[in-house]
Amino acid sequence: MTKIIPTLVLITLPLFHSLAQLPAVLTGKVVRVENFISEYVTARNIDIWLPEGYDGKKKFAVLYMHDGQMLFDSLATWNKQAWEVDDVLGPLMKSKKIRDVIVVGIWNGGPTRHTDYFPQKPFESLSQAQRDTIYKATRTNGYSVFGDGKVHSDDYLKFLVTEVKPFIDNTYAVRKDRSNTFIAGSSMGGLISMYAICEYPDVFGGAACLSTHWPGIFSMENNPIPATFYNYLAAHLPNPKKHKIYFDYGDATLDALYPPLQKEVDEIMKGKGWTSKNWMTRFFPGENHSERAWRKRFDIPATFLLAK
Repeated sequence: MTKIIPTLVLITLPLFHSLAQLPAVLTGKVVRVENFISEYVTARNIDIWLPEGYDGKKKFAVLYMHDGQMLFDSLATWNKQAWEVDDVLGPLMKSKKIRDVIVVGIWNGGPTRHTDYFPQKPFESLSQAQRDTIYKATRTNGYSVFGDGKVHSDDYLKFLVTEVKPFIDNTYAVRKDRSNTFIAGSSMGGLISMYAICEYPDVFGGAACLSTHWPGIFSMENNPIPATFYNYLAAHLPNPKKHKIYFDYGDATLDALYPPLQKEVDEIMKGKGWTSKNWMTRFFPGENHSERAWRKRFDIPATFLLAK
């Protein structure tokens, strides 16, 4: 099948895309690829942050981030919160604490977010009865977690690795190797970042997983999901000598579910030979599950992964 390579021209968009304003940033600039067409997932916007000093000549590392509409400008988001990525990374680069990097913010697919981000191989290790039950899960507001969709994160990763990354590599002055290619996200975005570095260890050299949503759904009662993630990690973690992984968690709002689950993951990391040289888990007492919380501590994983 011939692939359609997106261009920086206006294409007819779904309503929520077409009305979206370009995020305002304090440093650098954001370039938007609208309605990036994919063979694997629904079309979505991609916001690329080019920091001050990017001139198309010197090559930069690349940080791929999920939930791209929540990364740069709180005035442009649904909850008036954002990671403010440019505010964090700009000063770190200027002070030489991290290498030069661009950020590729891939928007989530809205209704497909959970099915895009839920690690597929752990899900498929469940029995059919367990999967059927999980598909019926609801949020605290009573709405379905998965909607009418099915978990297909393997396709989402193919979209990242075989469509988005080649587009970025061919369009921008970037370093293409594993040691300069990173992935990051929070909540379900933390899960898919973990899954990405395990499934594509030759592509991604580091992953930042903030408030990783180990429950997979929104209740821990009779929930078999975390155990599948533990088993998957034990079998598929990449070589610690060639990779870096960061986890963190709070203990308020949705993060209140995470402390005992993250401790299980930490034991697996230790057992597989991960040490403070290549792995970090941080606990932030009192912090909740929000972009505001992640923005406050984003400098820690950024410095850990992107240190020169």
